[in-house]
Amino acid sequence: MSNYHLSELVHRRAEKYGSKTALKYRDFNQKRWKTLSWAKFSEKVMKTAWAMAEIGVDAKDKIGIYSQNLYQYFLVDFGAYANRATTVPIYATASPSQVEYIVKDAHVKVLCVGEQFQYNNAFKIQQQSDVLERLIIFDKQVKPHPEDTTSLFFDDFIASGENSEAQVKVNIRMKGVKDSDIACILYTSGTTGEPKGVVLLHSAFREVFRIHDIRLTMVSDKDVSMNFLPLAHVFEKAWCYYCIHAGITIAVNQDAKGVQKSIKQIHPTLMCSVPRFWEKVYAGVKEKIETSGKIMKWIFNDAIKTGKKHNLDYKNKGLKPPVGNRLKFFIYDHTVYYLLKYVVGIHKGNLFPCAGSPLSVGVNEFLQSVNIPLIVGYGLTETTATVSCYPTQNFVLDSVGTPMPDLQVKIDVNGEILVKGKTITKEYYNKPEETAKAFTEDGFFRTGDAGEILPDGSLRLTERIKDLFKTSNGKYIAPQALETKLGEDAYIDMVAVIGDERKFVSALIVPNYEALAAWAERNDVKYTTMEDLVRNEDANALISRHIEALQAGFASFEKVKKFTMLSEPFSIENGDLTNTLKIKRRVVAEKYKALIDKMYAE
Repeated sequence: MSNYHLSELVHRRAEKYGSKTALKYRDFNQKRWKTLSWAKFSEKVMKTAWAMAEIGVDAKDKIGIYSQNLYQYFLVDFGAYANRATTVPIYATASPSQVEYIVKDAHVKVLCVGEQFQYNNAFKIQQQSDVLERLIIFDKQVKPHPEDTTSLFFDDFIASGENSEAQVKVNIRMKGVKDSDIACILYTSGTTGEPKGVVLLHSAFREVFRIHDIRLTMVSDKDVSMNFLPLAHVFEKAWCYYCIHAGITIAVNQDAKGVQKSIKQIHPTLMCSVPRFWEKVYAGVKEKIETSGKIMKWIFNDAIKTGKKHNLDYKNKGLKPPVGNRLKFFIYDHTVYYLLKYVVGIHKGNLFPCAGSPLSVGVNEFLQSVNIPLIVGYGLTETTATVSCYPTQNFVLDSVGTPMPDLQVKIDVNGEILVKGKTITKEYYNKPEETAKAFTEDGFFRTGDAGEILPDGSLRLTERIKDLFKTSNGKYIAPQALETKLGEDAYIDMVAVIGDERKFVSALIVPNYEALAAWAERNDVKYTTMEDLVRNEDANALISRHIEALQAGFASFEKVKKFTMLSEPFSIENGDLTNTLKIKRRVVAEKYKALIDKMYAE
């Protein structure tokens, strides 16, 4: 497959696919899905590019996008690339201080905003900024500030560029594009310290296309991919660009909270996601099994056992399953597995890449057993997403697969994973010292993750080096391993493991409120508020039993000795989570200090 530069990618695909659907989308507050053909996609990208040239965007200028997922997001991305400009995506949930920092650090000249929330924040920033010149508004229902004289609604904006002068400028710029041009600057979440702008070149994305073509031989232009994760997330951005490269239709899901409804409407064959999505699927099925009658419970469990034997014990190892197992698997695949996947909306699934944080072996084994085509991988913003992923056969369940073609991976003396290749970031924007610290003398990038390379070449993650803490007894604890394991439970939604310089390990537990409430109803446990329920003695005894069972494989010093259930979840809005749903450990430790101290009180 031809490997085109991002500035021309959409147009070359339009030449091939014409009237075929490129994007499915819904406008703000609209229920019906609309379609955009490849030809129209190309046309709108060029109109966006012309409009950028018309308002004074030059090569190397920075175009920010502060919005939820929308089809216009792609128009701005590829319109900017046609002008040799650089895109700077910002999470739609980002706070004004985060946006202000990025705008100032990257020198964002034009900022595209989604709806009223993003517009209000951006306009305040523009009032005080000496670099931000103009806002472009996607949502037609946004009410601009009375003093706003420079902002344009997107439809009016793209209509402004239809003149010969703007078109000539863009044509000249497209002829001058280089692989060494900066495509985008993606800012890391900043769990420790201030965010860093990761510089990704066009050459990095072209290499992504090449190596994924080699690895992902099962995908084709007949697939439909659900755009679920934010387009400010490198995993989703690189995946969607790869889909465009491969001629795959993308369904743009605007509201992450409504993705389950979108999946049932679209029935995607592809969707990249983080473990949280699959953990919820797993928890829902486990709850269903636990509340079923004896016969249905036996059928569910036998189906899972049969699938594990078929898919993991035989098929994954390149072996032919026994006749009896093949027959049972065929029956379950057309009944139990199909119904399970149909309820979620993934019954047409071809491939579901999963990365971003560790996926527990228990959840992974279950998903593989019920014939969900999950492919686990590992990557970072700095590596343009994928470092490794499962091969089609002989993948190791508790690994993150084998390194991508032509990407060098090795383990440093301290256990840190080091990577080198054409997909690696050029630098951290405006941070030469941070850039220097991120690379070894021989040019390998320091990932910050510890791991090991298994005899078959698979990569296994052990812990996030920065997350490691030491108890007052001198024992090192990897909190992610515990959090991932406890997260398997149907009654546990999120976990923050505590223990740095403490005498034992404790945890803050965000329970699955719905599951806990259903348990309370079944067991006639009376409560008025969720605060009452999480303080209930029987509810705490239930969670305690489940925690004890789940951490059976951990050493005594690693185990959670005490826990506190929270009546409200961790959230991005409350500052507990990063935009990629990682726990901000310092913030949580300070915010819940009183509850934490109480667990350690004599």
